[in-house]
Amino acid sequence: MKKLYIVKTGTTFPATQKQFGDFDDWTVTALGPTDLPVEVIDVKKMGDLPSWQECAGVTVTGAHEMVTDRLLWSVQLEHWIMELVEHNVPFLGVCYGHQLLAQATGGEVGYHPLGQEIGTAIVKRLPSSDNDPLCHDLPAEFYAHTTHSQSVLTLPASAVRLAENDFEPNHAFRLGDCAWGVQFHPEYSSAIMTSYIEQQADSLCTRGEDPQQLISAVRETPEAAELYRRFTRFVAAQ
Repeated sequence: MKKLYIVKTGTTFPATQKQFGDFDDWTVTALGPTDLPVEVIDVKKMGDLPSWQECAGVTVTGAHEMVTDRLLWSVQLEHWIMELVEHNVPFLGVCYGHQLLAQATGGEVGYHPLGQEIGTAIVKRLPSSDNDPLCHDLPAEFYAHTTHSQSVLTLPASAVRLAENDFEPNHAFRLGDCAWGVQFHPEYSSAIMTSYIEQQADSLCTRGEDPQQLISAVRETPEAAELYRRFTRFVAAQ
């Protein structure tokens, strides 16, 4: 039986992990219930990735590394993602996974010219998402958790841009019929987002930002969170 794979590309801050678990734990929760077997792959252990024929669907998590570092495990993963896309395997990349999907398929990834986006932000759904299986009935504006320094600077030529905000023009996109990238974090809870701000408080202060102001603006993001459950249902329906 085909599996729904969670590809774990990193580990959160130790204090965050101690309190809330790690990326794979949050993703399992975010995916919601499914009759499909779910398996986590820690890609940094450099084990064999499954063939595309074994994959009912794949989601790739965020990471604290940078896509442009082109680490060995990341390059391996990038080539695998290209194969998944070529064979129409349902795919959802989040943050690092979003950027890796773009880079693997002809887009450009790099540091955002305005620096880091962090905290709960308003994201705008674009009219181009009106017929998108995951995004079509999201509100015109919705809240989402963000933390990233790199972004998809240029989308792949065939990508459909689905969501943006005033900081990040490429918050979500789709390739073909069943591959998505989202820069925001649908798997975060408000508590996890708060922890991420707390763990980066010193660097935020150094840049002149107010961590407490960012924390006070954190709120739950139910519309963004629903994307993962929609992806699970989409995979099950294929």
